Amino acid sequence: MSQHLSEQEIIRREKLSKLQAAGINPFPAPLYPVTHYSADIKQQFTEETKEAFTHVCVAGRIMSINDRGKVFFIKIQDSKGIIQVYAKRDDIYPGEDKSLWDTLVKHGLDLGDIIGATGFVFITKTGETSLHAATITLLTKSLKPLPVVKRDEEGNVFDAVTDPEFRYRQRYADLIINPEVKDTFIKRTKLINTMRSFLNEQGALEVDTPILQAIPGGAAARPFITHHNSLDMPFYLRIANELYLKRLIVGGFDWVYEFSRDFRNEGMDRTHNPEFTILEWYTAYKDYYWMMETTEQLFERIAIALHGTTDVQFGDKTISFKAPYRRVSMYEAIAESTGIDVSAMDEEGLRGVCKQLHIETDATMGKGKLIDEIFSAKEGNYQQPTFITDHPVEMSPLTKKHRSKPGLVERFELFINGKEIANAYTELNDPIDQRERFEEQVQLMERGDDEAMFIDNDFLRALEYGMPPTSGIGIGIDRLCMLMTNQPSIQDVLLFPQMRPEKVND
Repeated sequence: MSQHLSEQEIIRREKLSKLQAAGINPFPAPLYPVTHYSADIKQQFTEETKEAFTHVCVAGRIMSINDRGKVFFIKIQDSKGIIQVYAKRDDIYPGEDKSLWDTLVKHGLDLGDIIGATGFVFITKTGETSLHAATITLLTKSLKPLPVVKRDEEGNVFDAVTDPEFRYRQRYADLIINPEVKDTFIKRTKLINTMRSFLNEQGALEVDTPILQAIPGGAAARPFITHHNSLDMPFYLRIANELYLKRLIVGGFDWVYEFSRDFRNEGMDRTHNPEFTILEWYTAYKDYYWMMETTEQLFERIAIALHGTTDVQFGDKTISFKAPYRRVSMYEAIAESTGIDVSAMDEEGLRGVCKQLHIETDATMGKGKLIDEIFSAKEGNYQQPTFITDHPVEMSPLTKKHRSKPGLVERFELFINGKEIANAYTELNDPIDQRERFEEQVQLMERGDDEAMFIDNDFLRALEYGMPPTSGIGIGIDRLCMLMTNQPSIQDVLLFPQMRPEKVND
């Protein structure tokens, strides 16, 4: 297939050829001895410290060029920000043939090119901290123009590129022209590191479990299916890592955790992506009451690490991560939002409630799913962190039955900003009860429920060896990152979200 080039792309390739003809390598060897970064120079340079900035080497991408003939003002962007390079022809090519100035600087450079510059730092007449260049080196020639972004004299963006189709598909360009995007992903890494430190300090052990699984267990979700050629059998991309982590509790570990990439072959919207990141951990000899308190401690710590306070701004709301969080049972939550007590209803009664509330149902839905649909219709009510506790047993096939409330299980979901952020149990460790729950899931599967769980006989065998009383949790990292970085869409906290194939014009 031939490559269709725009007029600007053709011009840049012509410049490339002229540079090469002049003996300038547009893609030289990678080693370049950078000594300073833009933000550090701006923060540390003063009249008193200028002696430390007499031999400086910087590198970055050209974001603007101001041609004054024999003098160029070039603003380059490195990983920490933007700094101005002052390039004067007679300083860079003293007493030499000035044709290289014309070939390289005057006619060879474009926005998007990556250059290196050496020299000393000074402050211009306009008060801008800049590098007075002694050398300019072309490190990479950019063959595709960046989208135009307007900036004021201070470098602040006032006409950003906001088209999501472009931004998500070409994230590499998005990161260049929308520098605040990089801050979101720096905070995402800091969030994960904060969680990892919290767990490690308490003695938890980070582990790895299989992504390819013969049985997709640990959640009610539709899996992706693939084929293992060597074993000649179908495999599934994991929908959860729960059952493997609980096997490790059986094996004698007291506290294990994993940041896992999970896959669910379901819908995509502003809070769902088929590939997502989740933190799951399991702790022996603990229950869901302990887990609620520990979750509060963790979320407080994350908010403070990222923002210096437990109050986090999201849109026009201020969300307080200060413990304790409100606790509401599932049936109480439904009664609060609908005025209907569904606690004693059978499947037929629940279908009547769904009809009354204009909630669509189908024949594949059992009692648990109907209750979930009724609650989900109003889950957006919970803006501040709220634990929805004590779910019906039909909704929770892996959860221990409640110690004092018949028909319920010891489970909570943490809702923030109207969305589920975490899901936790006192884990079911009775292998006989677990087998019966799995068999009920098979009956739902036979009714057509493609999210019902498979029977995992190896997991049942592990439980038969004996799993100590255990509590476990799964925390959605992507949704939590949305909250902590004030991003309205899950695609904004994923570097490379799934998209339809790009249309190519022949």
